[in-house]
Amino acid sequence: MIPNLSPTLSNSKVILRPLQAEDEELLQPLANDEAAWKYSTANLSLPGEFNKYITNAITEREAGTCAPFVIIDAVSGKIAGTTRIAEISWKYESGHMGWTFISEEFRGTGLNKAVKFEMLRYAFETLNLNRVHIQADERNVRSCRAIIGIGAKPEGVIREHMKLWDGFMRSSAIFSVLKSEWPDSPLHKLQF
Repeated sequence: MIPNLSPTLSNSKVILRPLQAEDEELLQPLANDEAAWKYSTANLSLPGEFNKYITNAITEREAGTCAPFVIIDAVSGKIAGTTRIAEISWKYESGHMGWTFISEEFRGTGLNKAVKFEMLRYAFETLNLNRVHIQADERNVRSCRAIIGIGAKPEGVIREHMKLWDGFMRSSAIFSVLKSEWPDSPLHKLQF
């Protein structure tokens, strides 16, 4: 039986609630920062792209392979972006944490660490996954450092792994966290 892929997760810094189709209207104004999509396969500031993003995430949730969320700053109550655990394989007990977008107002505030804490806790303690991988454009040094900072281990680089929205062939740095590593990870030790 597939666990609930539409929970609400929260701590003192963040609330993650299930992504819904009507969230497009709330999220689109936050996505109108084209610079935010430099390393992405889609530019959600372009007309219709956020609709595709949301539709795809909800379709995958209904198929039992994705848990997409709206990110809400718990202190201000403001919507800050979206994220998901996707590519869930129940057979191999693995998933991919990503598709994260946090609006400019909340970048660098520690909100993303609180998001990752809740998502990894959910992945390992509720979904009972054994492995969660995270990937980033290898040129995005800030993201790669942040991923290592939450305790993810580098696994390597997949060369020219995917085409970005602007046509660039991105090489992806791959990281992972294992269920056995989660209790001792730097992120798990933080208090939210």
